[in-house]
Amino acid sequence: MTDLSTTIAGVRFPSCFMNAAGALCVTRDELVALGQSESGAIVTKSMTVEPRQGNPEPRYYGFPGGSINSMGLPNLGYRAYAELIPDLKRFGKPVIASVAGLCEDDFPTIAAAINAAQPDLIEVNLSCPNIPGKPQIGYDPDTSERVIKRVRSLITVPMGLKLPPYFDPAHHEVMGKVIGRHGVDFLNMINSVGNGLVVDPEREAVVIKPKGGFGGLGGRIIKPVALANVRAFYKLFQGKIPIIGTRLPYRSAPCWWRRGWGRLPGSKPSWRGCWNGRDIVRWRTAWGQ
Repeated sequence: MTDLSTTIAGVRFPSCFMNAAGALCVTRDELVALGQSESGAIVTKSMTVEPRQGNPEPRYYGFPGGSINSMGLPNLGYRAYAELIPDLKRFGKPVIASVAGLCEDDFPTIAAAINAAQPDLIEVNLSCPNIPGKPQIGYDPDTSERVIKRVRSLITVPMGLKLPPYFDPAHHEVMGKVIGRHGVDFLNMINSVGNGLVVDPEREAVVIKPKGGFGGLGGRIIKPVALANVRAFYKLFQGKIPIIGTRLPYRSAPCWWRRGWGRLPGSKPSWRGCWNGRDIVRWRTAWGQ
């Protein structure tokens, strides 16, 4: 039987497949269900300072090849997750706490409290595209660097960054330099491709309500973008920073390989693909469906 375990920043994962910080990881019951599942880890919803209901519904829509969403970070608030994390560790798999913020000052507040709860890893989410009026921090290298510097000194467990998709080599290089200056232990990419638009031709109307129908795209439709970003950062860091690959469809997920191009030994030819240096795969669209 193929061994799907892997190690990220010194933390062993029994499987290289897990949920993304998006679907079905908000409430205690959902996180416990992940603990009882075959998922290789328990990844929390990206958490903010205060609890959030998220954006108005409908805010998620699946279509052939992918999905569009504008969830708006519904979550329990960091205090609730700080209380939940110690109990989640009883399942014997890594707990990854995903930290978000609606402004720069939110990040150190959340990071300090969550670090005290001692999850196995913390990811700092620089890339939520679905908060009206709040631009993605990950597209501003100066702001990104300030946030990273402020949380790096507070976090003692392995710390990673959740990044948005970048579309030009110059952007990869600029963010690569920022990341390389601050001791980042792992990367998670990509978040959804922001501000897509899906229209129902029968109703001649957009399919989700928030932001006038604009939302983040996920699933098979964005696989080439995800692969390109993983490959670019893998090459920039010469494979020295582990990468968690997100936003890939479940039928492609077993096509994981730690070095360059390839597929898992024994995987079916129809599942062949390239992971360009991914160490772990997360599902978001498929998990939610």
